[in-house]
Amino acid sequence: MKIIIFGATGTIGTHLVTQALAQGYKVAAFSRHPEKLEAFDHKDLALIKGDVLNQGEVTNAIRHTDAVCIALGSGKSRKGTVRSEGTKRIINGMKEHGVKRLLCQTTLGAGESRGNLNFFWKHVMFGWLLKQVYKDHELQESYVRGSGLEWTIIRPGAFTEGAKTERYRHGFPTNDRTVSLKISRADIADFMVKQLKSATYLYRAPGLSY
Repeated sequence: MKIIIFGATGTIGTHLVTQALAQGYKVAAFSRHPEKLEAFDHKDLALIKGDVLNQGEVTNAIRHTDAVCIALGSGKSRKGTVRSEGTKRIINGMKEHGVKRLLCQTTLGAGESRGNLNFFWKHVMFGWLLKQVYKDHELQESYVRGSGLEWTIIRPGAFTEGAKTERYRHGFPTNDRTVSLKISRADIADFMVKQLKSATYLYRAPGLSY
């Protein structure tokens, strides 16, 4: 199976690249700066330079792929709409080439999972400091849900630098307040790669946390 990863040089994307290659996938890594991945030097890794806001570049990159992973970040700005606008263009490209499977990483707290958050994350982080980031994720999810594709939305808690443990909670109730609201980037990638061959969360948006 050949997959393409958007946001491949980001903090989640690099883990996705390494873990997907380790699992035997052929990987196309899409980024404005794919040279950051040159050290990987893997026979099944194709580096694609492009801007996720450029529809032509996105559409061309999706050609001949079987599944798409979105792990877009907001870059240095927390006020942009790269996630939602990029996702919209990715969906357009998938439809043009008949690619169905879409995995999209958003955030725990989006949509109905807001019930998982504590006061700090609900009112201070997403209600104030990361308010625009939260809105961008909400819009991103709305595009995915309305895409008509075979989608899974992955909602991780706050990222940590920990190792891959494969011991995390997923798909917990949206009113569960016992989750830690944290998970390592490596474990987020582990869960996403596993969904490539699983229909367990098809058309669902599981939360992900310790």
